[in-house]
Amino acid sequence: MSESPKGIPAYKDLPIIQKTGAHHNWGVFGDTDELGAINFLTQDRVKSAAKLVHDGFVVSLSLPLDLPKPQLARDRAGYAHHIERRRSGGDDKIDNFYLQGSTQWDGLGHVRYREFGYYGGREDEDLDKGELGIDRWAEHGIVGRGVLIDLPEFASASGRTVPPNERHGITPPELEEILSWEHTKLEGGDILLVRTGWLSWYLSLDDEGRNGMAGRLHNEEGGMECPGLDPAEATAAWLWNNQVPAIAADNPALEALVVRKEEGFLHRLILPLLGMAVGEFWNLEGLSAACKSRRRYEFLFVSAPLNIPNGLGSPGNGIAIF
Repeated sequence: MSESPKGIPAYKDLPIIQKTGAHHNWGVFGDTDELGAINFLTQDRVKSAAKLVHDGFVVSLSLPLDLPKPQLARDRAGYAHHIERRRSGGDDKIDNFYLQGSTQWDGLGHVRYREFGYYGGREDEDLDKGELGIDRWAEHGIVGRGVLIDLPEFASASGRTVPPNERHGITPPELEEILSWEHTKLEGGDILLVRTGWLSWYLSLDDEGRNGMAGRLHNEEGGMECPGLDPAEATAAWLWNNQVPAIAADNPALEALVVRKEEGFLHRLILPLLGMAVGEFWNLEGLSAACKSRRRYEFLFVSAPLNIPNGLGSPGNGIAIF
């Protein structure tokens, strides 16, 4: 696509899976589509976003790849970095490197929607053939207008606090309230970055505090808590209706933790059903400072996922340019 997508149906008008009533966009971008909502990042929108570069200031949005350490997911371990030095120089390699272990994008092959499959209704054998690999996004790039939604700064200005180690679901009305406070209006194709304050809290912990969080990411009982997007369908509808191609947060799951079965799992609504890129563990502290000092929360966002055939995720490799 070279022009902004036209004729995109509203969320309520999307097809539904009859058994669950869940809305999906399968077929909206064509029956063979493998980009999902990244289709919203058209050439026209990238060109427009480039005009947001005024002073050339660059902010890295990635954590060091060995953080968090130890890993929060109980089935993952940290990687081993081996360096081989010789008189002429050196080489290095990484063993046991989980692509979902630090600042990352979850790809379309990472989460399926129950028995109905991955994005577009694909099954494991389709993914084994190479469909929906993160390499599709790597070849396209995730580039466009970035918008920071800064919950801690908004809360502070409003005279309240949102504890970073307690569950708080950020609803669409609250997202709208923060954007209004930032004097920022969303445009189709915006890449959203949500600062919850969790990461700065995590980085302030000593070794004992971090070790106490190991393996607690997916525990329903005794699991870690943090602010994040509210998991209700209304959040998925708001993201789709604003034509959001990708959304990332500074917390471990984008959505609020712990996950409650009765409230649902936002990942399943926006990854396999709507094809949105989901980002986790994004380092938004420097970005918050840059936005605050410039009094603008929009910037050129550039992310280059690793070109891994059949990859289910990738380090984010994201930067913001002002």
